[in-house]
Amino acid sequence: MIIDFHTHIFPDKISAAVIDKLSRTSRTKYFSDGTLDGLKKSMFAAQIDLSIILPVATNKNQVEKINSSAAALNEKFSGEGVFSFASIHPDCDDYREELSRVKNHGLKGIKIHPVYQDTNLDDTKYMRILDRAAELNLIVVTHAGLDIGFPGVVRCSPQMIKRVVETVGDFKFVAAHMGGWKNWDDVLKILSGTKIFIDTAFSTGKIIPRNDFVWNADDLKLLDVAQFMEFVKIFGADRILFGTDSPWTSPKVSIEFIKNLPLSDVDKAKILGSNSQRLMNRMI
Repeated sequence: MIIDFHTHIFPDKISAAVIDKLSRTSRTKYFSDGTLDGLKKSMFAAQIDLSIILPVATNKNQVEKINSSAAALNEKFSGEGVFSFASIHPDCDDYREELSRVKNHGLKGIKIHPVYQDTNLDDTKYMRILDRAAELNLIVVTHAGLDIGFPGVVRCSPQMIKRVVETVGDFKFVAAHMGGWKNWDDVLKILSGTKIFIDTAFSTGKIIPRNDFVWNADDLKLLDVAQFMEFVKIFGADRILFGTDSPWTSPKVSIEFIKNLPLSDVDKAKILGSNSQRLMNRMI
C-alpha cells in the first residue's frame, strides 16, 4: 500500500489562480491542477492508494470553515483514497474547543505552517496548541525549514523542534520536508535523538523549475540517494513517511526515488505506506 502523507488541494473555483500564483512565486512547475479531481488522477497514474490532504489556515477566521470542509470531504469520499486533516492557527483563542471538535469529527491530525502563519514553532501560541493536540492524541504535521516562496525565512528550525519535543514530550509529531527543508545538516545533528517522524515531501532528487525562470543548477539540488541514506541511518526507516507535496512534485518520480534506494523491500514498504498506517493506527 502506498500512502502519500503530504498533499494539498484548493477549492475548484480558485485553484487555477492559486496554483499559478504559487508556481510563479516558487518558480517551480506543478504536476496537477490543485483540485481534488486532479489529485485523484495523479494518484491513479502513480498507483497511490491513499493521500492525506493537509490544509493550511493563513488566518484564524478560516479555521472553522476549513475544518468543517475537511470533515465533510472525509464523509463524502470515505473509502475513495483521500483523507483530510484539519488545520489550526496560532491566533485562535478557542483552540482547545476547536481541537476537541477536530477530534470528535475523526480528523486524526492537524497541519500548521509557521511561515504562512508568521509565528515561530516554539512560540507560546503554538506550544499551547501542541500540548492540547498531544492531550487529544492528534497527529501534528508542521512545515519545517525554509519555504521556497519565502527566501531566507525559517520559522521552524531544528533547534525549535528540539525545544518543542523537550517541552511537550513524546507525541505524534511530523516535521515535513525531511525535518527541515534545506536545513538538513542541522536536522541530522540536532534531531537525531528525538522520536519525531519526518516526511519526504519536496525533498528528494531535484526541483523542477518553470520554463520561464532561470535557476542556478546548484539551487535545484535536493537530497540525493547518499544523503537520504544518512537520514535512514539517523532516524531509521520506521520514522520516515512518504510524501509528495502534491501538486509540487511528480508522484511517479518521488515513488521511484524510494524504490531505488539501497534498502530492503521491507524498509521501502515502511516508508511508502506502513509507517503512515501505523501512525494513524488503522487504515482509512
